[in-house]
Amino acid sequence: MKNIKNILIIALAFMMHGCSDFLEPDSLSTFNSEYVFSNVDDARKATNAIYTHFNQDAFRSRLSNNMTGNTDIEQNFGTSTSDRYQIWNLTPQVTNGDLKVVWEEAYKAIRDANFVIDGINASAALNSTDPAIKSNMRQFLGEAYTLRAYWYSMLVFHFGDVPFMTQAPKAGVEFNLPKEDRNVILSAVIQDMIDAEKDMQWADQTSYGIEQVNREYTLGMIARLALQRGGWFLKPDMTMDRKSDYLDYYQIAKDYTQKLITLKDRELPKDFNQIFLNESKFIVANPKTSDVLFEVPFPIGQGDVGWNIGIRVDAGTHPYGSGGNYMNIPPSYLYSFDTKDIRRDVTCGLYYLDKDLVPQVVGIGAIAQGKWSREYLSPAPGASTNKGTGINWPMLRYSDVVLMYAEAENELNGPTAAAQSALKRVRKRAFKEVDWTDKVDTYVANVSGSKDNFFNAIVDERAWEFGGEMIRKYELIRWNLYDKKVQAASEQCKKYADEAKAGTGTLPDYIYVKNVNNRLVILNLDSKLAIAPDATWTRVSWLNALNSSTGALGYQDWITKAWANYTYPVRYIMPLPAVAITNSKGLLKNDGYGY
Repeated sequence: MKNIKNILIIALAFMMHGCSDFLEPDSLSTFNSEYVFSNVDDARKATNAIYTHFNQDAFRSRLSNNMTGNTDIEQNFGTSTSDRYQIWNLTPQVTNGDLKVVWEEAYKAIRDANFVIDGINASAALNSTDPAIKSNMRQFLGEAYTLRAYWYSMLVFHFGDVPFMTQAPKAGVEFNLPKEDRNVILSAVIQDMIDAEKDMQWADQTSYGIEQVNREYTLGMIARLALQRGGWFLKPDMTMDRKSDYLDYYQIAKDYTQKLITLKDRELPKDFNQIFLNESKFIVANPKTSDVLFEVPFPIGQGDVGWNIGIRVDAGTHPYGSGGNYMNIPPSYLYSFDTKDIRRDVTCGLYYLDKDLVPQVVGIGAIAQGKWSREYLSPAPGASTNKGTGINWPMLRYSDVVLMYAEAENELNGPTAAAQSALKRVRKRAFKEVDWTDKVDTYVANVSGSKDNFFNAIVDERAWEFGGEMIRKYELIRWNLYDKKVQAASEQCKKYADEAKAGTGTLPDYIYVKNVNNRLVILNLDSKLAIAPDATWTRVSWLNALNSSTGALGYQDWITKAWANYTYPVRYIMPLPAVAITNSKGLLKNDGYGY
């Protein structure tokens, strides 16, 4: 069962009912702020208000998944000019509604975080002689700093330089600000978390475990944002750049991942599938052993996981409702996995459930993110349901921390024994123990011949480990590999199509499938098969379906169009929304990136 029902829905009324413009100060009196942060209960409620912004479309469907494609492992495209298609096709307009809602909600979350930060820092309770009060207030302060850092990291990734507001709106504070350099913002919020984390509570000390920002998550976020700060970024003149001090931030990433590993290490849970099954079944993992360090706690009736991301379920008379996914997994990613890698079958959803809940094989262009499915919801939500599954969304996993450590150590010192050991930890879970000599020890030894080879192995490992979790876009940006990886995926799909047409290659042009005990079985996913062993199998077009008589150059349209605009340098930066420019009274404008 979920431990928490209210962290996304409890908020102080005076925080959630302000003026219409997100940049306009709320009419909070000094007395209100002093009272709220004089006691733990009200300070907890004020901090909860920051979490409510996860339950808006800006996060639950946009930032968590919709706006994080296209990549080499998650993709979609369309000919529509609607908001999400503009973003996927890299043709967003200043009137784009998705950009508007993300911009506004991000600054509302930042406003509420600033209110908590200012209030707690000014409160006598922060230095209370009561150890419990002092500990809780410092925990709330760390949560606010970390959540503010998350929202700024998203604004920077999507919009580049943005206004940097670090004070709550009140009389005498200028709230209409010009753009600040993105690297200045990232450096500042990283330092905020560094200053706060030592006084925060571990997940097993908090009230809500991994459904609440905790010290483990903050340590991981320091590393994640340090790698963002030390990575590449697109400048307004459409060139990619990296600051000369980038190694300083790789050192921070190494230091803080190592700190977490030293202070709060845990074995990676052996069952990779169970990590995500827990979320679909409303099971909150033990914070001492959980791979997930923090997951957004959607109350039942809220959240879009299992509706716009996950296994497709068609509407019918069954009680599970309907859902699908907006981002498909290309076959180039499916076949990048080692055939013995346990993560492949968990990540790549090769079936959907029809109106009678009978599993059917998907088309080659409709492979889903298989980590979540509404079919596991208990109790079943009802036949007419779709959105609002209540399935939590993972924000950071411990395996991510381990791989960030390996990446940072390699960048600083090459593929040392410590870096190799970290990579091995993740791969050991991905394969059965009988295969460790070949798939773990020999594999890691082979990729550790040089710094570049080990880096490329990290790039691959992160793809296999986090497929469908929609963080790949941000990694490709900071690695300066966005165009290379998506074009390689496109070319690989064309190669599969060409081989299927010619009858060459080793992968299946057709697959044979059947249902066994209401489970889909695929006979030959990894090899050609001329004929099935008996009549119980059904032949289905597979890689040959990548060809099309109507598509460009004979390929299915998505192969040539999904990544068509993802050429160097990829214009992943979005225009500032029209509302931001209008409300800034001349301070903000779109002055670069071809907008």
